[in-house]
Amino acid sequence: MDTPEQPQIYLITPPTITLSTFPDQLARVLDSTEIACIRLALAGNDEDTIARAADACREVAHTRDVALVISNHVLLAQRLGLDGVHLDDGARSVRYVRKELGADAIVGCFCGTSSHDGMSAGEAGTDYVAFGPVGTSSLGDGTVAEHELFQWWSEMIEVPVVAEGGLTPELIRDLSPFTDFFGIGDEIWSQDDPAAGLNDLITAMG
Repeated sequence: MDTPEQPQIYLITPPTITLSTFPDQLARVLDSTEIACIRLALAGNDEDTIARAADACREVAHTRDVALVISNHVLLAQRLGLDGVHLDDGARSVRYVRKELGADAIVGCFCGTSSHDGMSAGEAGTDYVAFGPVGTSSLGDGTVAEHELFQWWSEMIEVPVVAEGGLTPELIRDLSPFTDFFGIGDEIWSQDDPAAGLNDLITAMG
């Protein structure tokens, strides 16, 4: 993942997807704008369901030269030919997963609002650190990743950073100078036209 001046889009799938419609939706979004990476972030642990979804999304993504990572399922990432893994447990598994998947795989992790976790993950060999939620959300304990965290990280730390969770055009405008990627998911999939919704958010970057 390169980190140019304007933040790139890191697309996050819905927790449940309908195989008859979602791959077409995903294709339309990928065709509408440049996407750096997609995270398959499915709820549940049904291996067959996840594998079928991963196969469908991988076909759409790889046809367009877009990397596809999966949340947490290291063995499935290997078996299904995905590009890497996004870990939800901060820095804890980064070293192990890097060893399992090798130097070429994308290994990223979510560190909530903890700069300490983020730095530990960087030392362990993560490719990026995600902080969030940046907007108010009824999920979690109500803690929000503040503007200052991203500003500090962008000035002090080399590891690319992702801002995600509860994004609004205002937050995107505010955080654009201090983040490498915006992790965008729920913000667009609930809309009738996700590609148009994404375009509105990209416009906010200025």
